[in-house]
Order: sequence, then C-alpha cells, then structure tokens
Amino acid sequence: MAVIGIDLGGTKITGALFDETGKILYRVSHLLEKRKGHEVGLLVLHLFDELIKRSGYRRDAIGALGICVPGIANRKTGRIWAPNIEGWENYPLQKEMEEHFSNSKIIINIASDRTCYILGEKWKGVAKNATNAIYISIGTGIGAGLLIDGNIVHGHGDIVGAAGWLAMETPFLEEFERYGCFESYASGDGIARQAKKILKEGRLFRESLLHGKEIDSLSSKDIFDAFYKNDPLAVSIIEKAIDLWSIAAANLVSLLNPEMIIWGGGVFGPATQLIDRIYEKASRWAQPVAIKQVKFEKSTLQGNAGLYGAGYLALTSIIKQQQS
Repeated sequence: MAVIGIDLGGTKITGALFDETGKILYRVSHLLEKRKGHEVGLLVLHLFDELIKRSGYRRDAIGALGICVPGIANRKTGRIWAPNIEGWENYPLQKEMEEHFSNSKIIINIASDRTCYILGEKWKGVAKNATNAIYISIGTGIGAGLLIDGNIVHGHGDIVGAAGWLAMETPFLEEFERYGCFESYASGDGIARQAKKILKEGRLFRESLLHGKEIDSLSSKDIFDAFYKNDPLAVSIIEKAIDLWSIAAANLVSLLNPEMIIWGGGVFGPATQLIDRIYEKASRWAQPVAIKQVKFEKSTLQGNAGLYGAGYLALTSIIKQQQS
C-alpha cells in the first residue's frame, strides 16, 4: 500500500508518493504564486492527482494522505491557522479533504509543520535513535517540534512549539504582536526586516556593502553573504540573531532536557557553520548538567523534514487503523 505526503509551505508546495518502507517513488513541487483561500486547497488536490497520474498508481492503491501545514493544525476542529497564506486564518482543510475523498478509503491526517519536522527527523533523519529531541526551524518564521520521552508534544490547542513568540527582551514593541519577539529579530524574514529598517533610516553603518543593494528586495541570504565578508551592519544583525538562537536553545535545554537539538529551515543553510558557536553561547545560559547531555545537530534531510513527516503521518495512520 502506497501513501502520499504533502508539505505545504507559505510559498511552495511539495508532494511525494511513498512506498510502505518510506521510500520516495515520485515527487512534484509547485509555487503557490499568491494563491489564497480555497485556491490553495485545490492546489493540494491537484498535487495529489498529479502524483497519481505520473506514477501510474491507481487511486485505490493509495491508503492515506498526510499533509504538513505552515501554522496551527487543530486536531479537534480540523481547521488550520496559517498566517502566511491569505484566507487560512481558520481554514477547514480536514473537512475539505474528507469531502473530496468521501467515496474512497483514503485516510486523511494533517499536522503542523513543527510536528512534521520532528517526525521526519525521527523517521529518516538524525533523530532516529532519539527519544528526547527538538527540531528548531529558522526560516520565514520560527517554530520548534518537540519529541519528549518518545512522544510528540501537541498541547491543549495544538500550538506547542510556536517559538517565534518567545519573549526575549523588553520593552514590548508593536511588531512583536504580529511576529513575536524572537521571530522579529532571528527568523529569515526578521533578519531581512532589521537590515531594511537600518538602511532606510540611513544614520548607521554608512560604509555597509548593503547600501549598494535594492533595499526592498533584500533577503536574509544577502545579509549572510555580507556577514561572511565582515560587513559591519550584517555582523551586527547576525550576531544579535546568534545570541537569541543561543538563549532560546538554552531555555529549551533547561526546561526539557533533550538529548539533541536539530537546526533546520532555510536560514540553516548559511547559518549551519554557526552551530558550534550557538552551542558555546548556549552553554553559558543553560542548566549546566543538561547542556552537557545535549548535542546540537544540523538537519540532514536537505529541507525535506516536513515532507518525510507528512509521509510518516500517512503511513502510521494506516497502521493505527489496522490495529484498532
């Protein structure tokens, strides 16, 4: 029995057909291209159909569909809060999928990207042998997937891991209400926003290489490129992010005593070589026994942790149904 896993991001959607061992047989990706609301739901269904068509599998050979979504996937209501997708503030994705597949036996299982990231790492990545691990995703936003004593932690409303809202400093600024304090400074978008703000004010770091760039099109990649050339503005911004990543990791280590913290997301591309520095700084803040028990690792799934997590959701849905 094959399954399909779909990783829905804020700008891109990727789907894969998995066999029962977890091997990816076929894979397709599309950009969202500013789709919103029901248009995105239709794209999920289109991706499913495209995988069926390309693979030559019959629809009735697909046992389950797992979907990784960028936000909160409420298991009680089946609704999704995904702030990066317009019209998905309370989107009924579970109902939409179940209605579409009502004439088939396909099981639908939807989870947040944070949950899928840690599931993917546990299944196919560096956390295979771990029972206590945290996946910290630093990309457009910031999130944390938690594996504690062998179980995924969800919380009362499936909001566990909304790490972008960690309170890291005072005073409270208006932008924290939308993005969260941690995310405002240390996410990919937050890093770019901080640089744009300083450049537009024009008072500081006038010698920065970034002054020669189109300000509104700056990305975190541009900031990292300048950082590794010792540009003073970029160094100021990235060093702040390193401090905040370290403090957040130290807090998680002290609270949860993991054996492993996995760093992933688009920023940990260019930031991968900073992981040792993050651990060193976190060691100053964290509970001293707990920090010696944890390893900081990079994700080895090359941006596919969410996709593998979605595949795992689908496969385990079949197993649970067979056991019930």
